[in-house]
Amino acid sequence: MKSYADLIDQTFDFPNDEFHVKDNELYFHNVRLTEIIKQYGTPLKLTYLPKIGQNIQKAKKLFEGAISKNKYKGSYTYCYCTKSSHFEFVLDQVVKNGAHIETSSAFDIPIVKKLYEKGQIDKDFYILCNGFKRPLYTDYIVDLINQGFKNCIPILDNMKEFDIYNDRVDNEFQIGIRVAADEEPNFEFYTSRLGIRYKDINDFYLSTIQPNKKAKLKMLHFFINTGIKDTAYYWSELSRFMYKYCDLKKVCPELDTIDIGGGFPIKTSLHFEFDYEYITDQIVQNIQWICNKNHVPTPNIITEFGTYTVGESGAVLYSVLDRKLQNDKELWYMIDGSFITHLPDIWGVNQKFIMLPVNQWDDNFHKVNIGGLTCDSMDYYNSEAHSSEVFLPIANNGGQLYIGFFHTGAYQESLGGYGGIQHCLIPAPKHVIIDKHENGKVHSYLFNEDQSSESMLKTLGY
Repeated sequence: MKSYADLIDQTFDFPNDEFHVKDNELYFHNVRLTEIIKQYGTPLKLTYLPKIGQNIQKAKKLFEGAISKNKYKGSYTYCYCTKSSHFEFVLDQVVKNGAHIETSSAFDIPIVKKLYEKGQIDKDFYILCNGFKRPLYTDYIVDLINQGFKNCIPILDNMKEFDIYNDRVDNEFQIGIRVAADEEPNFEFYTSRLGIRYKDINDFYLSTIQPNKKAKLKMLHFFINTGIKDTAYYWSELSRFMYKYCDLKKVCPELDTIDIGGGFPIKTSLHFEFDYEYITDQIVQNIQWICNKNHVPTPNIITEFGTYTVGESGAVLYSVLDRKLQNDKELWYMIDGSFITHLPDIWGVNQKFIMLPVNQWDDNFHKVNIGGLTCDSMDYYNSEAHSSEVFLPIANNGGQLYIGFFHTGAYQESLGGYGGIQHCLIPAPKHVIIDKHENGKVHSYLFNEDQSSESMLKTLGY
């Protein structure tokens, strides 16, 4: 039987920019993971900070290149969706790399204020305020605008929302309108619950916004759940949106920006293939072609990348605690953590991540199921994005086997209830940050210890 290293070598284009194996051990961005495990233990979440900046700069370069190539008359702005990960170390990398932000709820706004107090942003910074807004959220938005954050732009989710800003903002202000896009054909609903219907937008502008002396309609926004993909559905929705923009631009001269949402995909398998340059060029070309056809100036372009920004920076490392053969052919590797609590997208939406052993690559391999610690029958992982099976080293030679799930940096902490009550009271693991000094030397530090029983008991009222 071949080794696990042979299996990977014959299945994938491996090694690559992120992963390589040396002396039977896996390296992630040239970081020796067994050293991290030896220092901090498992289960362990880690964030490799340089990857955040790399992806931001990559997308900016792609759009700026497409704009230059097509002689597109309009600018590009990269925004980060804070809901993907709200951690301070993430937002620090975001603003350092010249990205602006998009918010989703009231508690995002105090984060904005913290960034301003620390001198990391100024009052020209773009703050795009999305979502269906409760009173506290609109209160905070009004406060920001009145404090001089001139590019704090509330994106109207419904027509009544406009009255709040009109009544309470002191001076001129900018707004956007979210268009209620059609959902993917196989979705349970035909049209998104968020945004204003296409047919209502022009009448709403002409009757309410245009006569107003303070409000300026700056932006039209759309977002589709599937993200940016080379499919008939995506191009159809983008084209429909652009025709609406052109229609509205003819009666609204101050409208000069489109927000095309987000959705650059990330690698969930070593088999991943996506032509980012081609897609970016096609987006710019399609926008330009539709505007030229309608004799309308091309707009400035904003994107909101969340998972793409932070997803590939994250990883979770586990120890295999035991091997259990439950019948003639189903072998279980039991780990020292839980998918439901640590990686809830695996359980909730059948999300796949890149999964690799950290050590023992020279050992033979076999098919396994990976089981989590909770008592829930759904706490398992038994297939990968490229295959309906999972293979791991047999580890017959003794020693502790470690495994890692990679590109887990988006959403998992917030969906898992980081710092709160976990299923079966499984504690949140410690979190380690990996960064580089200016001289290129890698260093790590502990962001947070694993969750204590005391913190859980306090939350539970004991």
